[in-house]
Amino acid sequence: MSELTTRGRRVRVVATFACLALLVAGTFFGDDDHFPFGPFRMYASSPDPDGDAKDTRVEGVDVTGKTIVITESNSGIRRAEIEGQQAAYEREPARMARIAEAYAEHTPGAPALREVRIVVRWHGIQDARPTGTWTDEVVADWVRP
Repeated sequence: MSELTTRGRRVRVVATFACLALLVAGTFFGDDDHFPFGPFRMYASSPDPDGDAKDTRVEGVDVTGKTIVITESNSGIRRAEIEGQQAAYEREPARMARIAEAYAEHTPGAPALREVRIVVRWHGIQDARPTGTWTDEVVADWVRP
């Protein structure tokens, strides 16, 4: 094995200090987008042991009055995509017309949707354990004109 040259040692020391500086800066000023030099906040904190747990779903009501849970398999839209755009749907519920269209494309022959809504189910938690209670909150609602 050969020894490192002086230049090689300097390069490694500079690279080490640069990484260390990025880690320290990311710790104090970073966000999830700066991972691995910023904290991955999802794992850096814990939920309130008495705080309700959020579970988001999308529902549609067809022209017969039947309520259908909109899923990736019947619409091609993943729940994460809906959750990521939730604020936009709340501001502009008419955007949910596209969800009704996607449902129609993926379920030919099914009755058309006349309403689409985003519902958040808040599951009760006490001492970090589920209580078995829940409440639903409709955060966005679109009705076909």
